[in-house]
Amino acid sequence: MAIWLNKDTRLLVQGITGKEGKFHALGCRDYGTQLVGGVTPGKGGEVVEGIPVFDSVEEARQRSGANATMIFVPPPFAADAIMEAADAGIELIVCITEGIPVNDMIRARAFLRDRPLQKSRLIGPNCPGIITPGQAKIGIMPGHIHRPGRVGVVSRSGTLTYEAVWQLTGLGLGQSTCVGIGGDPVNGTSFLDVMKAFRDDQETDAVILIGEIGGNAEEDAAAWIRENFDRPVVGFIAGRTAPPGRRMGHAGAIVAGGKGTAVAKMEALAAAGIQVCESPAELGATVAQALAGRRR
Repeated sequence: MAIWLNKDTRLLVQGITGKEGKFHALGCRDYGTQLVGGVTPGKGGEVVEGIPVFDSVEEARQRSGANATMIFVPPPFAADAIMEAADAGIELIVCITEGIPVNDMIRARAFLRDRPLQKSRLIGPNCPGIITPGQAKIGIMPGHIHRPGRVGVVSRSGTLTYEAVWQLTGLGLGQSTCVGIGGDPVNGTSFLDVMKAFRDDQETDAVILIGEIGGNAEEDAAAWIRENFDRPVVGFIAGRTAPPGRRMGHAGAIVAGGKGTAVAKMEALAAAGIQVCESPAELGATVAQALAGRRR
């Protein structure tokens, strides 16, 4: 099974006529995703590698039946692209763009929140996307390292997602769905959102949760997991050696006021019964041990 993305998903790409948008759109199509159109204002009627281009998301949805979009739009315009997709009723919005101004994202998230009759899920921004191995992918992740299976992965870091997946695949453990939620301080989908979806997927037997310094999203998820999730969860927190007060990597990876430290997050995960790894190199083996112990 899967969460949010499967073989029936019909994908648009906003920004498909740009170099990066085209490259990764074709990568999604080559993986098996149903790529039904692209959107670039002013370029409607063009065709990119057999993919029709439309002037607006609304037109593209009406003519292609799309229910998901991948956004490769420059940062000054990306928040508007998110809101345009939501306004057109797109159910799944995956924003890859990084560097979107925080104020723009606050505005976009409020727009999504205030549309109760048209629920759109935003993943990202500044994320690698989402993949259900063997069915479809939306994003920039290397599809060839994934294999279908029963371990869910959720992470703030794209590269650490790939590392965890590579280890799982090497051990013969496939993945149900892998979600990169992105490292910006204002994003659309949280660890908690993903964990709730994995709880409802009875074909996800275990989850890897990869966090990093900054914010309190990992602690919120840990508190919920302790009371509501009955399958193994293996965690890792990046940034243990980061100097306090300095942003490291992602825009949201900053420790301020003594909060959001790696130690505090690791303690919260451990208190929730999550098996916390000291090194990302231990993730795959720890999941394998947890599943073996559960079977016994």
